[in-house]
Amino acid sequence: MSQPGRVDKQPGYILHTQPHRETSLLLEVLTRDHGRFSLVARSARRPRSDLRGVLLPFQPLTLSWFGKSELRTLHAADWDGGVRALSGLPLVCGFYLNELMMKLTARDDPEPRAFSVYDRAVRDLSRGVPLSAALRRYELKLSQVLGYAPALNRDGQGDAIDPQRHYLCRDAAQPEPDDYPDQMLNGRATRMSGEALLAIHEDDFSLPATRGQARQLSRVWLSALLGDEPLASRQLLQAIQSLSD
Repeated sequence: MSQPGRVDKQPGYILHTQPHRETSLLLEVLTRDHGRFSLVARSARRPRSDLRGVLLPFQPLTLSWFGKSELRTLHAADWDGGVRALSGLPLVCGFYLNELMMKLTARDDPEPRAFSVYDRAVRDLSRGVPLSAALRRYELKLSQVLGYAPALNRDGQGDAIDPQRHYLCRDAAQPEPDDYPDQMLNGRATRMSGEALLAIHEDDFSLPATRGQARQLSRVWLSALLGDEPLASRQLLQAIQSLSD
């Protein structure tokens, strides 16, 4: 007899773990087709558990589970390979990926594109892509696929972005032509070149100037989404970067 709610071999990542009862783990997972939810891994903390070396963050896994309640039960987990373990500053960036995913997504709300954005970011961090490029791509693409932010190839009137013009980006609204370049802006708006907007739209973060403007845009978008709520991982990342500077 099959177990209720049984799902087999679903691509997934572990976002967070914590001890559960005497020998188990409580996992917050992100899966491709079932979104984000909680799993209990029974006896995973026992010294001889086969899961001890598998249930690691920032590693692509295939997960199997059963149950229909808010807390489901892990049946099996296998390492999918292909990603080098994160360490140092990329590891701190990984914690930021996880915290932002948990802040912006609802449980049991599948969005395969969000999973793809996360998977790309983890692999970027693993293979040494510049951290600023990996993080900006993640922040902006995640905001877009979740429906919080617009595409960047057209302005608010539906006209194609002109690479020779400059635009105002307010909150998470469509870019608008910047007709008052001397106007002071608050933290909920930034000026962007049309060239940078089109580069971001085309997933091209190769130029430092693009990454710098993308950083300002991500701050505006995330401020609109999160308000004044601080992200612990971002504060840690900023502190480490300031020390290195």
